[in-house]
Amino acid sequence: MSKLFFIALFATVVLAQDLPLMPWPANVSRGQGELILNPSFRISSFGGDARLHDAALRLADRLFRETGIPISREFTDVAATLAIIVEEKKTDDESYHLLVDSHQARLTSTGPLGALRGMETLLQLVHIGPSGFSIPAVDIDDQPRFAWRGLSLDVSRHFIPPDAIKRTIDGLAAVKMNVLHWHLSDDQGFRVESKKYPKLQQKGSDGQFYTQAEIREIVAYAAARGVRIVPEFDIPGHATSWFPGYPNLASGTGPYEIVRTGGVLRATMDPAKESTYRFLDGFIGEMAKLFPDPYFHIGGDEVSATGEWSHNPHISAFMKKHKLADFRALQAYFNRRVQKIVAAHHKRMMGWDEILHPDLPKNVVIQSWRGQESLADAARKGYNGILSNGYYLDLMYPASQHYAVDPLKGATAGLSSDERKRILGGEAAMWEELATEENIDVKLWPRLAAVAERFWSLESVADPASMYRRLGPVSHWLETQGLEHLQEIRVMQERLAPDAAPQVAILASILEPMKGYTRHRARKYGSLVPFNRLVDAIPPESDAAREFADETDRAVMRRKLAGWRDNARAVTPKLAANPMLAEIVEVANAIEELCSIGLEALDSHPAPERAQAMLAIIDRDSKPKAEMLIQIAPSIRKIVDPNSMPAVSK
Repeated sequence: MSKLFFIALFATVVLAQDLPLMPWPANVSRGQGELILNPSFRISSFGGDARLHDAALRLADRLFRETGIPISREFTDVAATLAIIVEEKKTDDESYHLLVDSHQARLTSTGPLGALRGMETLLQLVHIGPSGFSIPAVDIDDQPRFAWRGLSLDVSRHFIPPDAIKRTIDGLAAVKMNVLHWHLSDDQGFRVESKKYPKLQQKGSDGQFYTQAEIREIVAYAAARGVRIVPEFDIPGHATSWFPGYPNLASGTGPYEIVRTGGVLRATMDPAKESTYRFLDGFIGEMAKLFPDPYFHIGGDEVSATGEWSHNPHISAFMKKHKLADFRALQAYFNRRVQKIVAAHHKRMMGWDEILHPDLPKNVVIQSWRGQESLADAARKGYNGILSNGYYLDLMYPASQHYAVDPLKGATAGLSSDERKRILGGEAAMWEELATEENIDVKLWPRLAAVAERFWSLESVADPASMYRRLGPVSHWLETQGLEHLQEIRVMQERLAPDAAPQVAILASILEPMKGYTRHRARKYGSLVPFNRLVDAIPPESDAAREFADETDRAVMRRKLAGWRDNARAVTPKLAANPMLAEIVEVANAIEELCSIGLEALDSHPAPERAQAMLAIIDRDSKPKAEMLIQIAPSIRKIVDPNSMPAVSK
């Protein structure tokens, strides 16, 4: 082949990398030209089912909302600008082919799911340029790497209303995730209406629950977008909210009430009573009809070894009678009984990795939250599994940290080919001890898009720099599609500082919440805490701090440091006068101090003694303040001493 061919091929690859796509397709090449969007845009749709037709109508509406160009909702058979062709009606194949040139976009797939995924890619490609709104010429062949790409969403600690659940489903579909694992009960709340056992929601929800009509509507809404809903009702532990209405289910004597705090509770279902299984049979039967997905999650995590089981003589006698050596064996007995109930209602049981036991049927799916070792162990023993460890969004880690975790790397890398096939994929997890309806989008997005790419794209798509280049545009695109992560920040900050919101926004732009579980230990939190402080109104990751860390132009660095310093100095009196922001004065003072040190170090080479004093101040200011971290501190430390390792802030 000629040298010119390789030059052209390289240019095509470079251009393709500029496309704001996430997840990144399996195969993509950039063509010449673009498809201009104008009022003559028409859509044709062949094959598929009602789901495809409705999705095409939504696509027309979304294009109109984004571009202002009236897109006809009347489909045509000839001269279509966008031709959508589905070869079969019923298939779970999510692959698709998208070909765009200057005359037409052609989306083909084997089944309707593939067409749904391809439509999201098409919408991501729409941009405005010199010729108006257009779609670049591309040739994309795409399919997912993993079949299971989900989000585990806790709505027990803080109830999330139906509209926000639908909004989350829209986001999942936009980044080609296909499972919403809905964590519907825990110690802090029981969130589903049961007509068979109405005291569950009457006494276990504070009046905040989904009616069965709302559940059916949300399930249908998700199905129309190619998202399955897997319900989870956590048993036998994390079940306190069941007991105010039905105390006979519990192993203890009560009285029971909804839990207002977090942690691992002692209250546990009684596995030694036949009445427990009769109750569960009735309940699971009712929920199996409400949730059509073939999977049913029973939780099974964090059953307290020092809880009610250890103080109940009836349970001790039961264990002796059935030759159950310890509480792990007792829980395994309970799980087997529940699995038979689940199977009798034509569902396949799932549970967290604590349920793994030699006596458990091989068709149970194991979800690993404790580490890839348990996932690998389950695969070796013949179980399907999914990975959540490494994807806990509630821990406030940056997108790059989640992006670096792969279900088939680490402990699972040594599995055989057959064992690797048992890894179905993964799920991000959002536990809501510290998240509420008001800021749930901030906690999820845009980091969830990076996790979605890990589950969809090829294993080789793993460059964090490329991911971040695309994540910014994708974040803004998601907001245009109806998510509210950017809006939530603005609204909360404006409420906190009505007379200084722009200045507080600049201050907040280089802050991040504490990481891991450290904030849980900073003060006593619970479901009745308002979560209305600045730490609740900032994203988990600071784009400004990350960009500053990558900056090499010293003039730009000076300008940024001076801007942050002057803003902190100017806003401090307003912070001090506002009871909601008084705790931030310490943060503003530290920012001013850090920026001054950075500017001094940029303008001169501090003597060793001065450098050591600077580093001591930086280390002090790197510690959490008002439960937040000043994320430019490590970069300033590097300016002062390029050879030093930045202090690790917890």
